[in-house]
Amino acid sequence: MKITALSFVTAFACAVVVSSPAMAGFAEGFQTPYHAIANPQEQWWDDAWWDRGELPAPQNHKVVERTVSYQNGDVEVPAVVLRPDDDKQYPAVLFQHGRAGWTDLINRHARRVAARGFVVLAPDVYAARFIGRPIEHDYATEGDVNAGVDYLLALPDVSSKRACLYSHTRGGYYTLKVAVTHKRQDDAVACYVSYYPHLQDPNAPEPEQVYRYAKEADALSIPAMIFIGEHEQYQRKRSIETAVKAMIDRKHDATLVTYPGVGRAFDFRPTNVRTFADDLAAKDAVARAAGFMHKHLNGFAK
Repeated sequence: MKITALSFVTAFACAVVVSSPAMAGFAEGFQTPYHAIANPQEQWWDDAWWDRGELPAPQNHKVVERTVSYQNGDVEVPAVVLRPDDDKQYPAVLFQHGRAGWTDLINRHARRVAARGFVVLAPDVYAARFIGRPIEHDYATEGDVNAGVDYLLALPDVSSKRACLYSHTRGGYYTLKVAVTHKRQDDAVACYVSYYPHLQDPNAPEPEQVYRYAKEADALSIPAMIFIGEHEQYQRKRSIETAVKAMIDRKHDATLVTYPGVGRAFDFRPTNVRTFADDLAAKDAVARAAGFMHKHLNGFAK
């Protein structure tokens, strides 16, 4: 078992990173073809660790949570705000849940983001409209997410004039629509981060789900970072990879990180089924995302 575990850790360290241009905190200007399957060393090499034995020291803030709500017309949207437990201001992140809704496991993910030094607003758009776990997509809920951007940026403990959109599963479609259809990338949003996003209209017919991606992805102009596992569901993985390839082909600042040996939901799989690989992927992803968001929000300080 020790040999197997050691071999697995070594193999897992070779996360495939596809980007253009390279992300913050890694080699500047490094680019790799979309179909690269090797381990792009420039993306992760750390002289301080290799030569001096220094481990990276991420921000680790104690997090506090408060319950809030905001209006979108006649609809009151319940939400939580998670932030470091001090009196300082921090950059803004809107965390959008997916089809499973707002659950304790998703709350923990939002808490991990806040612990990296952000004020995180997490709206519960299903509770706002008394929706259970949906199959069909309710387009009106996109407006509820959009209204959350304005509410978040108006909070006194936010230090940035723009926010980053952070999501997973169907939340990735919500935030894509907010950025593009609601044009918030023009005035209020600095970057897009999503875990295995549903990059297609959930109401589109099956061939569209499998073979195409949402047309809005072609209009995304803010930097994007997307995470998937190697064993992601085929119909999701195909559309994500195709969308990112199109972004890179048009020279858009897009990064796709694929974790070997990992499937769907690695960021919030419950403890009874959670694996070491899930934790490795989740820790790496939130660290990469935090560096990415801090980089793109730094230029929008109030």
